[in-house]
Amino acid sequence: MTDNSSFVTYQTYLQIAELLSLQSPLSDPEEHDEMLFIVVHQVYELWFKVVLHELDHAGALLAEGDAPRAAGTLKRVLTVLKVLVAQVDILETMTPVEFDSFRDRLEAASGFQSAQFRELEFVLGRKRKAILQGFPEGSAERLRLERRFGEPGLWDRFLRFLAARGHAVPADVLDRDVSLPVEPSQEVQATLAHVYRTDPELSSLCERLVDLDEGVQEWRYRHVKMVERTIGARPGTGGSPGAAYLRSTLGATAFPDLWAVRTVL
Repeated sequence: MTDNSSFVTYQTYLQIAELLSLQSPLSDPEEHDEMLFIVVHQVYELWFKVVLHELDHAGALLAEGDAPRAAGTLKRVLTVLKVLVAQVDILETMTPVEFDSFRDRLEAASGFQSAQFRELEFVLGRKRKAILQGFPEGSAERLRLERRFGEPGLWDRFLRFLAARGHAVPADVLDRDVSLPVEPSQEVQATLAHVYRTDPELSSLCERLVDLDEGVQEWRYRHVKMVERTIGARPGTGGSPGAAYLRSTLGATAFPDLWAVRTVL
């Protein structure tokens, strides 16, 4: 007789039992809407994991000089970002009163503590050393962030890719301190203008990076409007600044040279 207990099934491959055991509302008696709140945010974290996985892959493909596959990977990331934006619609089905019914249970918990989103910011060049202080020294989250902080971001990898293709990228830009935020460069913009005018394949890759940047900005906008719709101008959970801080991040671009080059084309 065949022992089926060792066969891979849908349940075992995806660890469904473990997955469905991870939603533990804190309200007692349980408030109906807390389950939705937990699931949506857990799903966000799963998608953040996918986005980081794909952006790391895109960086590796750029290092290999594989522009077509890097562009395909960025397209996948953009598609995930559209799903992240759509998930805001689900959260907005919860009224302010429904959120208030369990909000106090969150205590110090806040989306500002999402280590994976901070990793995503670092990959996209928005590096601030102060962010590290929000995570305990030696913790897995802190170690991942410290690694990302000291690594080249996606923009640095893209510029190195352009240089390897023979395009003129200033040495001081290629050798810059990658722990610092990305700053615009007129020399890089001149190189990008040449790329757009002479290399359709690479100009298409540039546009995928713009899509990525715009997709993150779109998610930020929908997120801040959802927060304003839910708690207004009140501080966020855990003493976070809430919508006021989130609104200050709107318009921040990951790849400023790709936006600035449009003025000179």
